[in-house]
Amino acid sequence: MSAAHFNWTQLIPGVGHDVHIATAAVVATGIVGLAFAGKLSLGKGEQAIAPAGSFGLRGMFEGITELIVYLTDMVFGEGHRKFVPLFGAMFTFILINNLVGLLPGMTPATENINTTVAVGMFSFIMYNWLGFKEHGMAYFKHYLGPILWMAPIMLPIEIISNIVRPFSLGIRLMANMTADHTVLGIFLELTPIAIPVIFYGLGTFVCFVQSLIFTLLSMVYVSMATSHDH
Repeated sequence: MSAAHFNWTQLIPGVGHDVHIATAAVVATGIVGLAFAGKLSLGKGEQAIAPAGSFGLRGMFEGITELIVYLTDMVFGEGHRKFVPLFGAMFTFILINNLVGLLPGMTPATENINTTVAVGMFSFIMYNWLGFKEHGMAYFKHYLGPILWMAPIMLPIEIISNIVRPFSLGIRLMANMTADHTVLGIFLELTPIAIPVIFYGLGTFVCFVQSLIFTLLSMVYVSMATSHDH
């Protein structure tokens, strides 16, 4: 699938070929709407803290929250759940953008390198800002390496390593989403009945895994930046 194919978002006036921007905007708007609906579904009092009795909008958000809480505790240790909303938003945005590509007539925003690198840049700015917020100017010492005399060698290596990260995150996500939805599109054209169901299942799994990998790597970068062990 490519942005040159028909896309439902092209029906929006002024979109033209900027399908990835329109799709990302539609998804972001949809997530905000779902978040408000999920908030309302909580109810009040004891009902708000009781687990969802069945899978639905509330159950979906609870599942995502529990996953992000588990990953946060695993990467950072307990006591760092202040990061859960941040990574939960990142994971949800990427996941729903990925899944949108499984819908006929839709191209995921995450299939475009501009979108994925932009999210990668957000991750880059986020972990550097949180690192600076945690350590102040001392944060930049970890760019110099563990031994002072190695600083002239370590500084360019660390700078290049950090600059590459957002592009690495973006290219990995874009390449996997492009491959996944291209394979699905090919099988839909060859055998539109029955067999594509298998690839829809595999595609859903890939969408989830790629969202998880992106979020988990971002967590690791934040953990490294805010750690007091380096």
